[in-house]
Amino acid sequence: MTSAPSAPGDGSDLHARARAYGIQPQYDLVGGAVHDAPDETLRGLLEAFDADTLPPLASEPCLTAPAGAQCHVPGQGRHWGIALQLYQLRSDRNWGIGDFGDLHVLAGHAAQAGAAFLGLNPLHAMFLADPSRCSPFSPSNRRFLNPLYLAVDQVPGFRADMADAAVLEDLRAAELVDYPGVAAAKLSALRAIWSAGASLPDDFVAQGGDDLRRHALFEVASAAMVDAGHGAGWLGWPKAWRDVDGDAMRQMAQERADDVAFHMWLQYLCQSQLQALRDRCRDLGMAIGLYLDFAVGEAADGSGSWGSDIVLPDVRIGAPPDYFNEQGQDWGLAPLSPVAMAATRAAPFRDLIRHATRQAGALRIDHAMGLWQLFLMPKGAGAADGTYARYPLEDMLSALAEASRQNRTTIIGEDLGNVPPGFREVMEACRILSYRIFFFERREDGFIPPADYPRDALACLSTHDLPTFRGWWKGDDVALRQRFGFISDAAATEQRDARTVERADLLADLVAAGLLTGDVAAGIDPTDAPTTLTIAVHRHLASAPSRLFAVRLEDLAAELHPVNVPSTVDEYPNWRRKLSMPLDDLVATALFRDLTGGLAAERPIEPNAV
Repeated sequence: MTSAPSAPGDGSDLHARARAYGIQPQYDLVGGAVHDAPDETLRGLLEAFDADTLPPLASEPCLTAPAGAQCHVPGQGRHWGIALQLYQLRSDRNWGIGDFGDLHVLAGHAAQAGAAFLGLNPLHAMFLADPSRCSPFSPSNRRFLNPLYLAVDQVPGFRADMADAAVLEDLRAAELVDYPGVAAAKLSALRAIWSAGASLPDDFVAQGGDDLRRHALFEVASAAMVDAGHGAGWLGWPKAWRDVDGDAMRQMAQERADDVAFHMWLQYLCQSQLQALRDRCRDLGMAIGLYLDFAVGEAADGSGSWGSDIVLPDVRIGAPPDYFNEQGQDWGLAPLSPVAMAATRAAPFRDLIRHATRQAGALRIDHAMGLWQLFLMPKGAGAADGTYARYPLEDMLSALAEASRQNRTTIIGEDLGNVPPGFREVMEACRILSYRIFFFERREDGFIPPADYPRDALACLSTHDLPTFRGWWKGDDVALRQRFGFISDAAATEQRDARTVERADLLADLVAAGLLTGDVAAGIDPTDAPTTLTIAVHRHLASAPSRLFAVRLEDLAAELHPVNVPSTVDEYPNWRRKLSMPLDDLVATALFRDLTGGLAAERPIEPNAV
């Protein structure tokens, strides 16, 4: 098998070798500028791809849609739903973190208001032995679920004396989710239920196979390593413990068989409660039901990469410099090997996506461009030094479409950021819905009218990485980017000036649409967004022809602060902010009633529109 030839005029054997493995010596930035990847980056990625022993790609991947690879889409209706971060929910019965029981309650209110779906943050398995690692987009394993979302009080066998009522009250009252406290309380009660004689169905274990056993063994080993001071992730463990098939792990699996079974049982509970929630959405008449989220990668030291020969733990996924971060972004996630994906016709991805769609009426693919290329950084390189590597797009899309049709799951691709020319056309050909965020849909003369949004899309104002509507209106997001050094003072001034123009454009559009009067618009203060404006802008965007529209629960609650500031770790309480009011109070507010009523008027339920 021969390597791909060098690009005309580059004269570099290193560049030719990199291209043979899908690694791009040059790439395009947002705006069209071309950036050269450092030679050291190319060498580092070739080493990580094991290029000295593995053959190169059979051919350069092409940005084309495979014939017949079309995903399931809902019928002719225009649906709307509520998007939320599950951990944010407050209630009088949860244990300091939103759970599947809270979702049962919210589903009832949402369905009554006319919503077709509940959109959730990724529910992937995290690190139970280190609950402080709480970003749902940096999971330990995308194949399994996070037991911290279990409604423990609804698990068969639970008794009130298995939990400390005072501890639970403190966890509920905390402004931020106390992940270690929540984990301690829930795992203690769940252990008590398990010890009292809970059973693990044999068929669930058989269906989970080696992946389930490995994940459960990882959790047992991870807890033991934390107790020994080594950390929850396997990259920090002693050499003997890093080998999932070694003597140390075989011995642990035998000696701690009950603990391994306990963690498999936790996954059984998670799957059971999630399935019950999907059944409830169906029984309530919600056309789509659960809209789940699939992260772009996994933590390098999690159970998904432990013992894996398809994950690259020494390579990190990120993004090149852009408008929001002039230094680029390092997401700290380990990618699937592009070489392994090409050699196996994307079989590992096929398995992952098949499981992800089983209980999802819709599934959002985080950073959908990863089906084609990912921005990768080898060990020792920073975000500004990364480059793109190509994946076997046709195989990835075929796997995605197959799972979508089999499970009748609508696929939404997060096509934001540095979108390659032609990629959205491929998505359209495969019936993958585009992800259109109002804040980004602008031309030189103002916001793109919602009437011009594509039919095959999900439209929304904002998402988890962006400000709430109130925060955007005030310009808090610009202040945060400047405060954390992601943009220069000059860029911050430019962005604040741009926001002034954007506010004026939005008000003019809402007046033209008849959603605000000129007098009302003129009286709106730039330092905060009144509820009349929040309702008007949502109705404006919901008028788009796009198949789906999502309203954030934070905007229904008039929240100000964002749930996440990208590229921060400890500087901001990411993924920990709760809503400012309990769920029962939130759904009783005038804003919830009037905003959902406006969406129902714009997007009424249509018979047989699934």
